[in-house]
Amino acid sequence: MALPQSRVAVSAPAFVRRLARLGDLDLPAAPALSERLGQWLDWNRAIALSRALDGSTAGPSDAIPVDAEEAACARARATLTTAILRRDRLDLLAGDDVAPFHRHCLDLQRSMQAATGQLRGRLRDALAKGTADQARLAEVDAVMEMTLSPREQTLLAATPTLLGQHFDRLKQTNADAADDTWLATFRRDLQDVLLAELDVRFHPIEALLAALRSSPVSGTP
Repeated sequence: MALPQSRVAVSAPAFVRRLARLGDLDLPAAPALSERLGQWLDWNRAIALSRALDGSTAGPSDAIPVDAEEAACARARATLTTAILRRDRLDLLAGDDVAPFHRHCLDLQRSMQAATGQLRGRLRDALAKGTADQARLAEVDAVMEMTLSPREQTLLAATPTLLGQHFDRLKQTNADAADDTWLATFRRDLQDVLLAELDVRFHPIEALLAALRSSPVSGTP
């Protein structure tokens, strides 16, 4: 079955475009990041962020084993990607009920959240041992994670629901079909959305890795 045509701006992230396409949704123009942060930051977080941004320029500058950190991130991402793409798990899920797919999606989201959260904390610890600018970035990232993660998790929690609606539409549209090729379409869409979500969750990790690579003393001693 042909999927609904996307009506999302080209600049929208791939993850958002995929969800909007599956849900046949229009997305309003996003306000400026500074405007959103102004709405989300309470006084305590604003003060913590200000202190991090105005931190001292003096600090430690130890050698950081960037290669080890990159390898840990690559292993975690490969493991999560393999879990998303495992055909045997999807093939076992029943085609008449969306509930097993819903649980499958939630399980993978929890795995992604746990793994990326650990990696982000690990990278901040590494940055804190680097230059003063790197240590300041680690502090800023910690504040930003506390501020944005609750909203991120609320938004990501809508993914299984949108996928469930997509499942129901495909099932209803193909109710009279002699085969279940629509189910294969849904499985591919489920994998595509989860892979796009994995990209979103790795954005801050990739940024922290880039900051580690910028250290003049980076690399394995």
